[in-house]
Amino acid sequence: MLMLISCKTDKKPENLDTQTTVPEAISKADEWLYLFDGTNTDGWRAYNGEDLPPQWLIENGALTFDTEKRTEEERKGGKDIIYAAEEFDNFELRWEWKIPEGGNSGMLYHLQEGDWSPPEVSPEYQMLDDLKWEEINQASLEPWQKTGADYAMHLPDEAQKIIKPAMEWNNSRIIFTPKKVEHWLNGKKLLSFEPWSEDWEKRKKEGKWKNFPKYGTFKSGYIAIQDHDSPLWLRNLKIKKL
Repeated sequence: MLMLISCKTDKKPENLDTQTTVPEAISKADEWLYLFDGTNTDGWRAYNGEDLPPQWLIENGALTFDTEKRTEEERKGGKDIIYAAEEFDNFELRWEWKIPEGGNSGMLYHLQEGDWSPPEVSPEYQMLDDLKWEEINQASLEPWQKTGADYAMHLPDEAQKIIKPAMEWNNSRIIFTPKKVEHWLNGKKLLSFEPWSEDWEKRKKEGKWKNFPKYGTFKSGYIAIQDHDSPLWLRNLKIKKL
């Protein structure tokens, strides 16, 4: 049985800049739910699956995607995972993450399972090594592919972006309401938009998702983490309903 992770209850103030591997304690009144608290993976399983893939494990208090545990057949990606204990509609989501040089991943929301890949239906906060990805992969990036972007929809404000080198911890935040969505990185707001607005529909119809009619149409769903065949470390992953 999937079980929800309880909130922390002492009164120590929240500080997302901490470099410890134990999540910050917060007051019960804040109504935060830890999706990953550094000690267990309760509630998590594979997308369209029943169990958590063995490549996802806990290492020094971080949820880690270990590409070394993959067979050759598994090296094409596809081990996306979801927090399946509960669906969320309006929320504030916070987490810390780091990736190696050339790394790539994403945090997705409002995901429903089906015969589609998660990015075809779910908005994604892009997590990527902006500094080294192009050099290592010998390819060019579009602005909508870089860290903090609403992938293939809205661009991050590069003037506000604090870019950290690979293997340094980043703090990210998504705020979602029907009136406004915000993406934050390392204490700076990178973008905001109104979901399902005329501008949003125009971007969808003219961009990458023009042939994916279900993209962004689910107004409630699972939180998901993308497997992009790249190592990844996450900690202090928590959500508050709005």
